[in-house]
Amino acid sequence: MVTAPAPEESQESEYQRELRHEQNYVDGLFARLDNEVSQATERLRLVQLNTDPANPAAEALVQRETEYHSLNARLDRLNLAQLGLVFGRIDIHCEDTRNIDNPLPGEPTMDRRYIGRMGLDAREENYRTLLLDWRAPMARPFYLATTAQPEGVRLRRHLRTHGRTVTDFDDEFLSGNQAGHQRGGVGSESALFHVLQQPRTSRMKDIVETIQREQDEIIRDSTRGILVVEGGPGTGKTAVALHRVAYLLYTWREQLARTGVLIIGPNRTFLDYISHVLPELGETGTVLSTIGDLYPGISGTGKESLLVREIKGSAEMVEILSEEVRHYQVLPEEIRYLQVDGITLQVTPSMVKAARTKARRSRRPHNLAQSVFREELLHRLAQQMAGTIGADPLGGANLLHHADIDQLHDDLAEEPEINDLVAEFWPELSPTTVLRRLLEDKNRIAYAARAYDTETQEALYRPSGSSWSPTDAALLDELAVLVGMPDPEEEQRRADDNWRQKVTEAQEALDILASSANTDTDDEEFEAEILGAHDVIDAETLAQRQETRDSRSTAERASADYTWAYGHVIVDEAQELSPMEWRMVMRRCPSRWMTLVGDTAQTGSPAGVDSWAETLSPFVGSRFRYRTMTVNYRTPSQIMEIAHQVLRIIDPDSPGTQAIRDSDYPVRFLASGTNPQAIIDELSAEEPDRLSAIISANDSDCGYSVDAIKGLEFDHVVLVEPRKIVEQSPQGWQDLFVALTRATQSLTVIGEVPKSIDIPECSDQAT
Repeated sequence: MVTAPAPEESQESEYQRELRHEQNYVDGLFARLDNEVSQATERLRLVQLNTDPANPAAEALVQRETEYHSLNARLDRLNLAQLGLVFGRIDIHCEDTRNIDNPLPGEPTMDRRYIGRMGLDAREENYRTLLLDWRAPMARPFYLATTAQPEGVRLRRHLRTHGRTVTDFDDEFLSGNQAGHQRGGVGSESALFHVLQQPRTSRMKDIVETIQREQDEIIRDSTRGILVVEGGPGTGKTAVALHRVAYLLYTWREQLARTGVLIIGPNRTFLDYISHVLPELGETGTVLSTIGDLYPGISGTGKESLLVREIKGSAEMVEILSEEVRHYQVLPEEIRYLQVDGITLQVTPSMVKAARTKARRSRRPHNLAQSVFREELLHRLAQQMAGTIGADPLGGANLLHHADIDQLHDDLAEEPEINDLVAEFWPELSPTTVLRRLLEDKNRIAYAARAYDTETQEALYRPSGSSWSPTDAALLDELAVLVGMPDPEEEQRRADDNWRQKVTEAQEALDILASSANTDTDDEEFEAEILGAHDVIDAETLAQRQETRDSRSTAERASADYTWAYGHVIVDEAQELSPMEWRMVMRRCPSRWMTLVGDTAQTGSPAGVDSWAETLSPFVGSRFRYRTMTVNYRTPSQIMEIAHQVLRIIDPDSPGTQAIRDSDYPVRFLASGTNPQAIIDELSAEEPDRLSAIISANDSDCGYSVDAIKGLEFDHVVLVEPRKIVEQSPQGWQDLFVALTRATQSLTVIGEVPKSIDIPECSDQAT
């Protein structure tokens, strides 16, 4: 007898049954995730209490410190993964049934794969896969499959969740009897359009749920050299770059965990905007920096004219800085006299010049070549002293042997006056001191830049005490190479070696002092009053070591070390970097494994990129891969019609990008003097959740300048006086193109528009 379903079950629709099924599955995933969090939390508690019974020995402290940081990182990943833990599912045909972990009932060749932000396995079932990390190769069909090329996928399901609750889903049938059919959504791209229509916020959202085929191919690109990704506004370059970081960290975990990944952005606002994307994707071990903050200890905030930025960004600064360093390698104008043990020695200009020549020919950085200079000067002074002491009164050969002269050399090396002369003629330098003295002294500029015109020299000068500017970072980095700053990691290793030696010596001392302990022959009545040295002091205390163990993460160590070689470097808005800045970035990545994303049509820097080939050829020749992105997901077609007019002025041959969205808002053009804040208030009243911005030629007037909004996006943009933006810079058209393409919903233009732009007839003003 067949039992009739309960009334509530019979009324349940297929959609509701599927939604309930997905909720049950997601509940199971979260239960497993909660269990992993609990286990990691308990393990961390034991490590913090230092009461792990399996590892109680004091010498295991270093291992426990390492485990402590590893557990914290794991808990961060587990907790952040809960934000949209699972977002998709595919039912896919699989010829090799050994690769199937979740076969569909009655269909042994069909595998059901759930896709999420991290992987989860059933360890008790021989590590059966319950949730695939979106970066795993077996998850890739979720992004690549189409009706024309289904990749074996029968069904692709996009799950929408709020917290731990499954709120909705969209189905796409890509093969089989229902191919081309959709369920639960408005079309094959419903998930994508749903995301694109959401209000923008001050934080960038990841696109892991909606990665498109063009984007996926770049994210998973196997290039181990430089990959250049060029795309117009709104093509998702930044999102692709960040997801590529997450993919590389997943695929090359062991290598990149040791070396780290550096992400360079155009400004601090941009870095704040993207800072939550990688943690939400389960990755926290990256270094985020602007180009102006890349030199450790320096944060450039000073403002500079376009001319100064162009000069300081040019490759000619290498020669100017080299000349300034050589300027410190001075010669005496006259003979100097030294009294050593009653003997008068002469330090002649020619003697110093010979020592300088030998030091320069060593090709070592300035500070490292000081020892060569010093040795040559000591050698010549020792020879001079030997000529006086060992002179044969009868005119024969010098009476001193080589060993005697070597001893004279060693004795002279201890003379303070010699050290003072070395410090005077070949001083030890620091990059910050050299650069500050150069830029704040017109005479030093005149010498170092003597091969350049007066305009260049005058532009380089700035008043004493000026703040560091963003362009200074690359100059300081160049000087660090010319001067030869110590390697922080090597210094740490030497300090550790020195500490270990001190501990060894201290322990030897304690072993000797151990005889002060009472022995079995001592009177027992005095035993409590007599303490051995080992009772009150140990080797570490005797060595006076406090807390010198380096417990910093790879990212923390890397950001403090200008010599650090990163495993991979991402540069966003890469077209803005100057030749000097490219030299600095390339030093950070000797392997040249880099992803550069940008758009030369948006180059605003006077020393920025015009051609990728010309920019990269000094470093890699023609050995780089070039990819383009053509679909504009952000900017509505109405706005792009205006922006493409500007693009044709910048690059008449550029095809532009294809906008896939329309907007309900026409582009408005209003008269000069219109209050932009009133428009923002009006838009905010209509849609309070939307993000708005005012963009103008100068951020002191109102809102943002173009430099400040590179890489950002807003729902509504009010653009003030576009003609001024064009006129303020040789890159003015590029700046205007950037400003026009920040909006996802509406664009309002206030003020005079360049004559090259045709204003739609429906505009409020026909300027």
